[in-house]
Amino acid sequence: MDYARWVEESNLQISELRSALAAHVTDNDLRALVDKSISHYNELFRLKGIAVKADVFHIVSGMWKTPAERCFMWMGGFRPSELLKILIPQLEPLTEQQLIAVHKLQQSSQQAEDALSQGREALQQNLADALAASSLGSSNVANYMGQMATAMAKLGTLENFVRQADLLRQQTLQAMARILTTRQAARGLLAMGDYCARLRALSSLWLSRPRE
Repeated sequence: MDYARWVEESNLQISELRSALAAHVTDNDLRALVDKSISHYNELFRLKGIAVKADVFHIVSGMWKTPAERCFMWMGGFRPSELLKILIPQLEPLTEQQLIAVHKLQQSSQQAEDALSQGREALQQNLADALAASSLGSSNVANYMGQMATAMAKLGTLENFVRQADLLRQQTLQAMARILTTRQAARGLLAMGDYCARLRALSSLWLSRPRE
């Protein structure tokens, strides 16, 4: 997955949004840029879906991201509830109806995250139990292969968890786009892009720091 190319295009789109907001372009023109940016995120989810099928460990480990991005990763990407906490202060003032909708979205996102996290923890325990089974240490090849086949099957469940997490991320972005006005959505995408860019910049500074 060419994440670097995706980031490069994302940076260009963020610059376009910033310029459009500063120039006070029409809502129609701004909506086109918002839709373009959301489509770009959808493309990332599509690419990740392909990558997960090829190597789920690569996506979950975050080796395709910078160190600072990896530090804040949850199941191969951003945590929707945390993203909402970052975005909401940048979107104020919100109407009462918007506040209610955002609060409901926060609650549903948190509940879905908790369910996925609990499922993943249970999977990890089951996988550890399968790998630690006494039969793995025996000389019985049939038993060994059977246990490893069981462990491999469980990894398919891990792929499913990552796909569900990406679906939750995608649905959260789409829901926010529906709740917000066009200009609020543009400001939200700009804030999201700037936050991610700062994480990548932090990684560069950390990696280039003087070492004694």
